[in-house]
Amino acid sequence: MYSMEPAGKNCYRVARQGNMKAEVLVYLSHALYQSFTEDQSLQQLIDAASLDGVLSPVIGMPDIHSGFGLPIGGVMAMDASKGLISAGAVGMDINCGVRLLRTNIEAKGLNRNRLRKLIQGIGEKVPSGVGGKSKHDTLVRQLFEPLIHQGVPFLVEQGFGRPGDLKAIEDGGRISGADLGAISKEARDRGRQLSTIGGGNHFIELGYVDTIYDQKTADVFGLSEGQLTVLIHTGSRGFGHQICTDFTAIMKKAASKQNLDIPTAGLASVYIDSKEGKNYLAAMNCAINFAFCNRQWITDDLRKAFSSVLGGSDEQYDLGLVYDVAHNTARFEVINNQQMLIHRKGATRALPPRHPSNPEIYFETGHPVLIPGSMGSASYVITAEPGVDRIYNSVNHGAGRVLSRKAAKREISVDDLKGKLADVMVSGRNYKAYLDEAPQAYKDIEMVVDTFVDIGLSRKVARLLPLAVIKGEG
Repeated sequence: MYSMEPAGKNCYRVARQGNMKAEVLVYLSHALYQSFTEDQSLQQLIDAASLDGVLSPVIGMPDIHSGFGLPIGGVMAMDASKGLISAGAVGMDINCGVRLLRTNIEAKGLNRNRLRKLIQGIGEKVPSGVGGKSKHDTLVRQLFEPLIHQGVPFLVEQGFGRPGDLKAIEDGGRISGADLGAISKEARDRGRQLSTIGGGNHFIELGYVDTIYDQKTADVFGLSEGQLTVLIHTGSRGFGHQICTDFTAIMKKAASKQNLDIPTAGLASVYIDSKEGKNYLAAMNCAINFAFCNRQWITDDLRKAFSSVLGGSDEQYDLGLVYDVAHNTARFEVINNQQMLIHRKGATRALPPRHPSNPEIYFETGHPVLIPGSMGSASYVITAEPGVDRIYNSVNHGAGRVLSRKAAKREISVDDLKGKLADVMVSGRNYKAYLDEAPQAYKDIEMVVDTFVDIGLSRKVARLLPLAVIKGEG
């Protein structure tokens, strides 16, 4: 029986034992630890710590909850020369991520009628819900291959966005090594969902800056109290899901040929430098570029919606990109002079000030790290602090679930949801469809964010509160 023992403030350890090749560290505040329930997430970290080539420690984030293979809120680093790569340790929604836009609009000056017109206008241009199809289907077909290989820079060349956007996207909106030849026809056929947000926990949120904690850094990010903001949270849609599904099956079959001891099907893995490993990297990079382009195309459509509803040009309202960060990736990175492949599943890369991989505009501050809450709760803009390399330059990606979707639908009523949302406007009228995304289904975002802040690994910059949320059903 495995158990966690204290390993310092806000940190708990499972010592290496049995088949484990690395220890496990889970970062939880005292309150989060007191309410931590065993939902298989701890066992999933232990399973990851049993894989060949894994580096110690395997990390659990404060928003940890069980997933497929590696838990959501899990970080696993592999020795780049002899380690493994796992599709399940990246996740189904490859490069699920968040981007933040700022405006020069004072939120208090935006009445509810105008707010509703804005979310209606955005919703008309950006489909939501599981299976939602792009309104740009013909154009997506025409641009698909160069878009996948060249990422957001290609989209911007075609007029979908501003050149300045590229300075505020992780990896400049393109990761090298994408190869459509590595993906299946089924995955390609599911790649027609650009400028759609999907369902589940994905959303577009109009909110405002409620609190500034670090004025100097907020000034660099272009954030000020009271201004209207826009958060976009979505990923690679069915395209990434199919790639994960395909390669989990491929890896499961190949692992036996490579004589690998794989504890669960969800952690099916192969050697990084194997044919299957290289093919997965090429396919995963396709999905990463797809997701960056998805959020970029949504941004372009959203800017057009602002212009249509409010009049004038979109630049008139600023709508500049603060940053776009990825979740659910596997990346080669060098930490403490060692090259490793870092799997982040439901975790965000967080680079401290003056890290060489920061974008130029945020070199001195560290790039913005975006931590979205659930509809009805706060979201945060933070930065990493020196020392974050001990958790592989990673922090949590959200609040984290405390209720499964089924449990949320069973235990939370429509009245409960309405009471929690208060004045937050939600697209659509069918509140019952959103019970699984109710704020009550998630951990307290304040506790989650403070877990790393309190031990000096991150710093709060700004707190955002929601005004209106567009969410898709399913």
